[in-house]
Amino acid sequence: MSQLELRLQELARAEVAATLAELPQPLAERARPLPVTFALRPSAAHCRDGIEPDTLGLFVGPDFANQETDALPLPPQILLFLENLWEQAEGDEAVYREEVRTTYLHELGHYLGLDEDDLSERGLA
Repeated sequence: MSQLELRLQELARAEVAATLAELPQPLAERARPLPVTFALRPSAAHCRDGIEPDTLGLFVGPDFANQETDALPLPPQILLFLENLWEQAEGDEAVYREEVRTTYLHELGHYLGLDEDDLSERGLA
């Protein structure tokens, strides 16, 4: 892993932790157990499934309300695509952290059952 990749992952982990710490307690209790996975970009399998190569983040698995009833093979998790976020931020570290925060909250919203319209109304689209 390159120094840039390590730095991007370090910054992203710190931003997710800081965002979690700022959430209201009931929301934080739901969000804390949800794993966040970091990848550089969507995989070939993601792209075959229709995920755009420049996607910033992705929620996979059953949402919170259906977690106990869905028999999906993947547990719920958030994927953040670090190189795409870095490119979106045009190499600016402060903008990158904000993109990580916004993308994390957007994908957390999907986990909590919000659709794109709901997220847009909250400024997270």
